[in-house]
Amino acid sequence: MTKTVLIGLDGATFTVLSPFIDGSAPEGVVMPFLAGMVENGFSATLASTAHPLTPPAWTTVATGRTPGAHGIYDFVRFEDMGDDMYFTLYDARDIRVDTLWEIASQQGSTVASLNFPMMAPPPAVNGTLIPGFVSWKHLRRNMYPSTLFDRVAAIPGFDPKELSWDFEREGQIGELMEDGELLRWVENHLPRDRQWYNIASHLMQADNPDLMALMLDGTDKIQHQAWHILDPEIWNPETASPEARAVREVVVQYFRDADDYIARLAQAAGPEAHVIIVSDHGFTGSSFVVRINAYLEELGHLKWRPADDSAAGKRRDMANFANLDWTDTQAFCPTPSSNGIVIRRQSEKCPNGVPADHYEAFRDRLIEDLLQLQDPETGTRVITNVLKREDAFPGAAMGEAPDLTLELVDHGFVSVRNRKPSVVTRPVPFGTHHPDGIFIMSGPGVTATRGRAMSIVDTTAIMAHSMGLEVPAEFEGKIPATLYDPDWRAENPVKKAKPVTAPAAAKPRPAEEASAAQKEEMLAQLRLLGYIED
Repeated sequence: MTKTVLIGLDGATFTVLSPFIDGSAPEGVVMPFLAGMVENGFSATLASTAHPLTPPAWTTVATGRTPGAHGIYDFVRFEDMGDDMYFTLYDARDIRVDTLWEIASQQGSTVASLNFPMMAPPPAVNGTLIPGFVSWKHLRRNMYPSTLFDRVAAIPGFDPKELSWDFEREGQIGELMEDGELLRWVENHLPRDRQWYNIASHLMQADNPDLMALMLDGTDKIQHQAWHILDPEIWNPETASPEARAVREVVVQYFRDADDYIARLAQAAGPEAHVIIVSDHGFTGSSFVVRINAYLEELGHLKWRPADDSAAGKRRDMANFANLDWTDTQAFCPTPSSNGIVIRRQSEKCPNGVPADHYEAFRDRLIEDLLQLQDPETGTRVITNVLKREDAFPGAAMGEAPDLTLELVDHGFVSVRNRKPSVVTRPVPFGTHHPDGIFIMSGPGVTATRGRAMSIVDTTAIMAHSMGLEVPAEFEGKIPATLYDPDWRAENPVKKAKPVTAPAAAKPRPAEEASAAQKEEMLAQLRLLGYIED
């Protein structure tokens, strides 16, 4: 029988869930099963990775390691060629350490991992794996084992276009949506998550994996676009338009369905299984647009190429940073999702970069300047903290991290567009990531406790222990002392595995890379969610 059920709710936050659980929402109790888990089980806020972003955070859940160890920082990675930048998408081969799915397999346990990002191309596991963030056109080649697609295709109602992102359709929708567009956007997520649930249910019945891990990402996508519909501080049914109320109705139905899926999977696993609900980060509303590269230009650290109407010029304008003049740029932000500043070091490729003996002074002065950036209307300082990479991302992969990571006053993502002024106020708050996610757990020995704040890295050690695995010594998290009652914990002590002595490194890439069409499909989705910009 299944020992552990992990449900990832991408971007879930108690800000939204609590009213749906305790009945204070206008609709009353929307998520009764989650309400029971919170009342009878353990719950806590869950601090995300130093930069609360989907790829590094879910990779931390999957590996038990922080980004400085596992090596994933963003959706996109790049290489400085001196007079140009080469970029590609992060994928599973960039993860420098084993995932829990692989560790469990090595210890003889069986797993099913569904819809987690950064898992393509899929690693070999003792069980089944379907990565998230894959176009429906490429699902067959990205499932493990290779026979899995035919098994899944035989499930009644299976539709690969519903299961995965239709990038062509998604890419047509802009960042700001009228209520009619927003309604259609939300409606698309109901059948999609139903497809993922159907697969999870089928694999639990057919395979009985020791670990069933399913990630539902509609929570994140909906909150990005419909935060003003979900935020209890903003939503007012009495003043909302009929169109907005229609959107709210479908949004609430999404959360009802998610609760039902969790309940059904928990029931299928049985009373002896542990059920764990985790989010990679929380959510909040962003009020400011912070055009960080425009500010770096004001500081004299970067320069834009002259605009032109040529085909090449238009392509450069479509990219995040391809329209920068690399001969006269010493610091820049590559993507909105990174919230990071890259300082270009002087080298043979980059003769105009910052000399090694000036780096510390340059960086310290830049931090001071960044902290001075203000909203011109209110005088609010929009950058509240600047993290050095050795502080934010210590570890063997630290060299891949941005030199500086920005924390904004509203937790928003920066803009990298060449527009003025450097700071403006949004007409409507836009959903953005907050560092505090959720952790909820029920099952044998679990106490009925609202625990102290946890770290996202704790979740992997908890899952491994729940499965009866030897917990790798390299795992950076810990199991909260109040999670289990003392008798159960004494009967089920944590077993530690010996340390792995092999140095961490990215996995080699075969000659076959993702096609240009595949990359563009993925980039279209990232543009839609504001992680990169046109």
